[in-house]
Amino acid sequence: MARRKDQDARRAELGEAAQRALLSRGLEGLRLKDVAAEAGVTPAAVLYYYGDLDELMYETFQQAIERFCRAREQAAEQEPDARLRLRDCIASGVATGPDDLLPRLLFEYWPRSLRDPRAAALDSALTERQVAVYYGILVLGEAQGHFRLADSPRLLASSLLAMEDGYQMEVLAGRRTRAEVIGALHAYARAVTGHDPGAA
Repeated sequence: MARRKDQDARRAELGEAAQRALLSRGLEGLRLKDVAAEAGVTPAAVLYYYGDLDELMYETFQQAIERFCRAREQAAEQEPDARLRLRDCIASGVATGPDDLLPRLLFEYWPRSLRDPRAAALDSALTERQVAVYYGILVLGEAQGHFRLADSPRLLASSLLAMEDGYQMEVLAGRRTRAEVIGALHAYARAVTGHDPGAA
């Protein structure tokens, strides 16, 4: 049991080192020795736990998705009122700025999904979990009599997320502020639900 805990702890350390190296160098320029140096071990030590760099980065991305989605789902479930849930969901999905590490990590890995089916499957799971959160809020808000939906809740949920993702890149690039993006998302939400989340 102690050996298993030690191995789990070492894998967690390597995952954290992989994140730091990825954010420093970018995925395309990342090498196994970069992760090893960040972790203070040899490349051979990394390969003891992972078959190759791709396997390590896949697991790192998978864990980042889980952390991001879990935090977002919890934020959206804090309030019984769908109006407050919508406000909190929007706020939880927008990066604080260029140095917000978790969104940066997710966007650094995203291009891999264009060529790698395993990465694409993870990205689809990330999308679907976030759409499901928005969808649930929109359906609840309509049932509570707070929202007058302009289209199907699935389409509106997908559109909210697509707009959020597009703006997210602007925040991470330093071209827009978090407040500007939240304001834009509130404006779209008001147009399609009849309710301004900023007034909640």
